[in-house]
Amino acid sequence: MRYEYHPDLAARTAIDVHVHIEQSDDGHTSLPTALTEASAAYFKAEDRSPTLDVIAERYRAENMAAVVFTVDARTALKHEPNSIEEIVAGCVRHNDVLIPFGSVDPHQGPVAVDRARRMVEEWGVRGFKFHPSLQGFDPSDERFYPLYQAISDLGVPALFHTGQNGMGAGLPGGYGIKLAYSNPLLLDAVAADFPELQVVMAHPSVPWQEEANSIATHKSNEWIDLSGWSPKYFPESLVKAAGRHLQDRVLFGTDYPLITPEKWLGAFEALPIPDGVRPKILKDNAMRLLGLGG
Repeated sequence: MRYEYHPDLAARTAIDVHVHIEQSDDGHTSLPTALTEASAAYFKAEDRSPTLDVIAERYRAENMAAVVFTVDARTALKHEPNSIEEIVAGCVRHNDVLIPFGSVDPHQGPVAVDRARRMVEEWGVRGFKFHPSLQGFDPSDERFYPLYQAISDLGVPALFHTGQNGMGAGLPGGYGIKLAYSNPLLLDAVAADFPELQVVMAHPSVPWQEEANSIATHKSNEWIDLSGWSPKYFPESLVKAAGRHLQDRVLFGTDYPLITPEKWLGAFEALPIPDGVRPKILKDNAMRLLGLGG
């Protein structure tokens, strides 16, 4: 089982770089029920846990591709993630529309490093997803540097959740999830110390959007994905940066199934983004970041 790039990806109109697969074929979910229900209420999601096959058909019908992943937070949540192997197998079946990212638990140390290498070298994953608040780790802590070095050596990007969390929102103590781990400033050191590693700051980083803009402006290996918020709520500074000096490092993402691609794209049309920049955000930047299409 190894994922290979499919030429049809180049024909898609957009690449959504942020789509969650949160349920295995046997019904096991990547999150405890309390977190799933709280996030569904927070985002008013219409279908919280669609299967991989359903997601593939939805994006194929829209002539879009999607980067799909789960989050391995087994140490922090004391809950086994859904099957990454199964996700990769699904992407092999649907490689005209789906692109797999891996996930490892940083707290597993050398085991995480070895697993990350195997995911790229044997399974063909095209990047890694981290959620510092959910996984309960400070991404700037040098204990995790061997993992970043491995990912950098493998030549694939690392995507980190930043900003406000829907996970745990409205629950007592936020289910113990600490927002400070998702401050984008913690990724400044990562990008500085690993200049060959492409670091993606997922989501508008509210309440730290100015920090994210500054980091991405300063470091050419930092990117911003626009998932997790309807574009009509984007901070003005982010809209301006996306249309101007950061136009080559901003990425279309929805956070589906929490936000549907149709709703996101409908709101995106109303933003004052130059027409010549929109194709970069919707597809071209992702193709370059992921090394797809030549």
